Amino acid sequence: MSAAADAVTAELRRIAEENGGILKAEAVIDAARKSGSILHDKFTWDDSLAAREYRLWQARQLIRCTVVFEMRSETTVRAFVSLSTDREEDGGGYRETVRVLARADTRAQLLADALKEFEGIERKYAALTELAAVFAAVHAVVRRK
Repeated sequence: MSAAADAVTAELRRIAEENGGILKAEAVIDAARKSGSILHDKFTWDDSLAAREYRLWQARQLIRCTVVFEMRSETTVRAFVSLSTDREEDGGGYRETVRVLARADTRAQLLADALKEFEGIERKYAALTELAAVFAAVHAVVRRK
């Protein structure tokens, strides 16, 4: 880790310690308000810009939470997905899941994105030996690709 990342981690630990070992977002914001805080530049303090960013976040949440019933498999799936290649564009974007799955190239991209997310999940939860079989199954899919 870099010295800057170490400083941020130390500050977050300090805030958690001040709050009984629990790190809450509200306490982080309160500490970051001070212009001399190592955390200050991690936030948008311009309220107009912050409000727009929050509304964009809300729109993304709405898109991600919209589901449709897939009759063929009789399951509920997300109506829209975001491909990593779309997120490279300014503003990103979402595509209808059924259309992504219908094309070989976008389906392959969605699978690659999912496997990359699983890598992150594995790193995050590697200490949970109970999930070893899940991780092994994902590795088997990667090998078949």
